[in-house]
Formats: sequence, structure tokens, C-alpha cells
Amino acid sequence: MSSESRQRTAEETPAPLPVFDVRTHDAAIAAEIGAAIQRAVASGWFILGPEGERFETAFATWLGGGHVVGAASGTAALSLALRAAGVGPGDSVLTVPNTAIPTVSAISAVGAEPVFVDVDPETALLDLSRIDAAVRPNSRAIIPVHLYGRALDLDALMPIARHHGLVVIEDAAQAHGARWRGRPAGTWGNFGCFSFYPSKNLGAYGDAGAVWTADEEDARLLRSLRNYGQSERDRHERVGLNSRLDEIQAAILNAKLPHLVHWNQQRRRLAARYRELLAPLPLTLPPPAPTEEAHVYHLFTVRVAERGRVRDRLADRGIGSQAHYPTPIHLQEAYSHLGYHAGDFPAAEAWCRETLSLPFSPALGENDLRRVVQVLTETLGGRRDG
Repeated sequence: MSSESRQRTAEETPAPLPVFDVRTHDAAIAAEIGAAIQRAVASGWFILGPEGERFETAFATWLGGGHVVGAASGTAALSLALRAAGVGPGDSVLTVPNTAIPTVSAISAVGAEPVFVDVDPETALLDLSRIDAAVRPNSRAIIPVHLYGRALDLDALMPIARHHGLVVIEDAAQAHGARWRGRPAGTWGNFGCFSFYPSKNLGAYGDAGAVWTADEEDARLLRSLRNYGQSERDRHERVGLNSRLDEIQAAILNAKLPHLVHWNQQRRRLAARYRELLAPLPLTLPPPAPTEEAHVYHLFTVRVAERGRVRDRLADRGIGSQAHYPTPIHLQEAYSHLGYHAGDFPAAEAWCRETLSLPFSPALGENDLRRVVQVLTETLGGRRDG
């Protein structure tokens, strides 16, 4: 092949389009992030220093008040919240089976037993009408998951939880900035847990997380638990663990936080455009949220019956996709000891079978969306408008 032919072929072949590309997403503020990292390195302070304190204060303010305690990851944040709530061996914790497994791993990490509750067939979020039947005598807490960036109806959940004496620990790992009735997800319950995994709406460059609480004593307890149970240097009042947000990740988050509102606005705009372009196709679009602020679209997911075939076709054309999450947790081998079976949670299982996450990022442009839709149109048939 001549050099001219190779050049023409390269020009005709579109670049790969991943589900999410951190580098492209962060390109516009790369200098800010680089300066933040250099500031942290130059300080010579890498654990529990000024960058972490600054982020905890800034994120608490961003959430409207309360206290934020940095953690090593979103999973660690959930585990810390459960420990602070006194949940442990002999207790059970309610949650949904169609979440990422870290939600349940945190329950197991404190020695408690996960108890699953099916989800609303329309929203994929916790079905509040099924909580009463799922509560057991040893139930101590409930972890609602704001899946894909959509906030659960927290106003309705809280009275149910209070009736059963359940501690509410919100899994807001995918919902930075989502609001219910004007109040941020992650600030309704006793604790709100956030992940700053690199692909999140607010992402670090490694594992990172945080716990929110309105209670100052709980915040003090969380700070002790994350640092080996220390109350002061070399004085350990309780059994703790190492779960600290490091200074470099905190510095990156400090650089990114001022941009989060704009990024979430972009996500909503792109989600609306995706809806327009995909409307004619034989697939199920994500149900609209009751208000714009209730959804921050961490992911843009559709439901398709032949997910495997569609993913293969997209991959053939250089387009990434992902299944969130293909096997519900109650059917994972790691949790087979709980005795659940296929069919126990039909709504959650249906979502797990059919959910397909498409490329999605504030950095995407119109041509990127149209490229995805074109391949889906060719694969699924149907008329493409707009």
C-alpha cells in the first residue's frame, strides 16, 4: 500500500470512541490540574494535609452544609459509614441487587448480611413499596443507590426508614449534584457516600471517596475510624482502618470541583440530544426524571433486547459501550451463600439483562452522538430523524 493510500485510509477511519475518556474530558483544565498536583507535591505533605482539608470544606459547602470526611474510595466510604452507624456481624442491611458490587462489598466488609429489595421497573431505582416486606428483625440500615445519576425519591424513603428504625446510608457514587426537591442527593440520610473514581462526574486520578454527615459527632467518629481509630497521635480508642484520601487526589478534586456544575449542565444537554436522535429506534430510552435537577447522567443507558449483538456491532465500528451491570449481585457466585435464585428480583434482573451504556461525556460533540446513533440505526433498524 502506498503512503498516500495509508494516509487516506487513516483519514477515513474514525478515531475510537470510548464510553468515557478522562483525558479528553479534562483537556480544557489540564493546566489547572497540573498546577494543583505540583502544589501538592511541592508541599511535601501527602496524607491528611491541607489539600484534603480544603476539599472536605469545599465539598461540604457545595453540598449545602454539614461535614465531609475524605476516604480512600467510594467503597471505603460506605464501609466507614456502616461502621460509624454501628452496623456489624449479626445485622442485615437492605439494598438493591442491580448496583455495582462495591455497594454490597462494603456491607460484607463490616460483617453484616445484605438483604436485597427489587427495583422499580421503570426507573431501576429502589422500589419503595417493597421495603416493608424486606425488613427483618436484625435489619439496621438501608443503602439506597442513586443509580446512573438519578436521585431516588428521598422524601418518600425517609419516613419508611424511620418507621423501621433504619439508618439511611445513601450511595451517591454516581450522583454528584443530583437533587431531590432542591436538596442534594447524599444529604438526606444519616450518611451520604461518594466515589471519585476517575470516570465519575467528579473524578480523581485514582481511587478516592468521601462521606457526608450532618452530625458533628459522627464526623469526628468517621475521622477516627479512617485513621486506625486514632483520637490523637498514638492514641487509639477504637478499631479502625487505613482509609484516607491522599493529598494529590484531593488537590485534583479541588481543581475540578468549580467546574462540576457546568459539566453536569453539559451532561443534561447531551442526554436530551441523545433522546432526540434515538427516539425513532426500537430501544427503551431512560425514563425522564421528574425534574431536570434530579438527574446528572453519570451514564446514558438504554435498554436493548439483543445487547450482545449491539455491543459487537458498535465495537466493530470503534465505538465503546458497557453493560451496567450484566449480572445482578444476588446471582453472583460470591453471594450464592445467601440462597437467592433467578427470578427472585425480576425487575432488577430485566435491567441487568438489557441495560447498555453508550459513550457519554461532557466532552462529546454532535458528530460523536450522530456516529453512535448511525451504528445503532444500522443495527436495530428504524427511521433516523434529526
